[in-house]
Amino acid sequence: MSQCSFTELGVAEPLLRALRAENYAHPTPIQDQAIPQLLAGKDLLGIAQTGTGKTAAFALPILQHLSAGRPGENGTYGGKRESGGRNRRRSTPRVLPRALILAPTRELAIQIGESFRAYGRRLPLRHTVILGGVGQNPQVRALSNGVDILVATPGRLLDLKEQGHVRLNQISHLVLDEADLMLDMGFLRDVRKIMASLPAKRQTMLFSATMPSDVSRLAREILNDPVRVEVSPRVITVEQVDQRVFFTDASNKRSLLTHLLQDADMSRVIVFVRTKRGASRLAEQLGKAGFPTEAIHGNKTQNARQSALANFRNGRARLLVATDVAARGIDISGVSHVINYELPNIPESYVHRVGRTARAGAEGIALSFCDSSERTFLRDIERVTKRPITIVENHLHQCTTTPRGQMPSGPSPSGRSAPKRRDASGPSRPGSRRSGSDGNVPKRQISPGGSTSNGSKPEYPGFSGERTAPGGAVPSVPRKRRKRRSRYRVSAAR
Repeated sequence: MSQCSFTELGVAEPLLRALRAENYAHPTPIQDQAIPQLLAGKDLLGIAQTGTGKTAAFALPILQHLSAGRPGENGTYGGKRESGGRNRRRSTPRVLPRALILAPTRELAIQIGESFRAYGRRLPLRHTVILGGVGQNPQVRALSNGVDILVATPGRLLDLKEQGHVRLNQISHLVLDEADLMLDMGFLRDVRKIMASLPAKRQTMLFSATMPSDVSRLAREILNDPVRVEVSPRVITVEQVDQRVFFTDASNKRSLLTHLLQDADMSRVIVFVRTKRGASRLAEQLGKAGFPTEAIHGNKTQNARQSALANFRNGRARLLVATDVAARGIDISGVSHVINYELPNIPESYVHRVGRTARAGAEGIALSFCDSSERTFLRDIERVTKRPITIVENHLHQCTTTPRGQMPSGPSPSGRSAPKRRDASGPSRPGSRRSGSDGNVPKRQISPGGSTSNGSKPEYPGFSGERTAPGGAVPSVPRKRRKRRSRYRVSAAR
């Protein structure tokens, strides 16, 4: 089947010239399906992740609609534009925004703004980007000069709205981008407040990589008889990436990472962690180890985040340590490796992380470090991606601990079944040796892979199918210890 062109989709000539300047030859699948529906004025529910071209899918119809609008129809007070002058109040917008695009992260908002600038370069439309982490005065000045298209993160938009710097009663086009991430980040309340100030008559577009129940509920509330467009490159993206997992202890992850970074082929690497504090700490440690590293997370100012991304893009930093704020909406070419220093507890986050490499049809490598507490996350990831992740065996920092009450039950990589676990704690009896109150496992517990205290070489735990199963319940607190605490409370009361 031959590919259609943007001309056949009904895109106007000024936009076609801008697309040619951006080397856009043919529309992507989501552009092919969404643009005709949006040009017809319909609401749209789009299911697609970053990297599929969805920004152009909603930006081109919005630009075409706004450029064709009659003066005085929107963005005016009483159908008459305000004239400039020294005595005009700067806090009152000259032209009210007619299109609002909400994005969950600052980086994604900036990229959407850059796309509107590129596609609308030949149109007499103004746009601005509103986001937190920077001073608001330049944004207030831009709003007072008048804008047609407003790209914003929810928090800063609400702040400026409550201060009276922006009015949303003339919005005719609304886009919620990465809606699932927006709700995961706790923006649902802000989004509802923003919705309450918008006109009921508008064209609404909601884009999301996944469709959990809260996103489906929000879509039903804000969309009017929407067209559903779904492209699922998730499996395709994952298949383009060489995925491997290292089973290791949490205490050995940094040593394993520095060992792997000795490979010169790891030229541009994104290392994902779960917490902001963990990102800053790991970046500092890697920098001291001699690896040029930048960190990006939600606690950094926007200027610091943009500086970190610029250093990573231009090669001054070899590593970028990031939380999931960088998993979506950041398009950096040439990322050779993605390393999941800590596995995410949401499988879809793994897919987005891995999608930072293998961009534009290129190949990439994703390495994951899995400690004993993260094996459930690994099973969930393989269930979502519908493919097993290759296990790296016999590396220098293999896992030496097993989560309490769990033991690999599937076949080991060598083909032998892992030995069955016996209850290491045994029956509760006086005199039995146990660890302290820190919850460590008993000393007689069998190590992963079947090695025991006789020093025999452990086998590396394999994961295939249902490969881990409960091997026994975690023993409860001994009765004797509970009585001792009870006597202490009585004596203290006396």
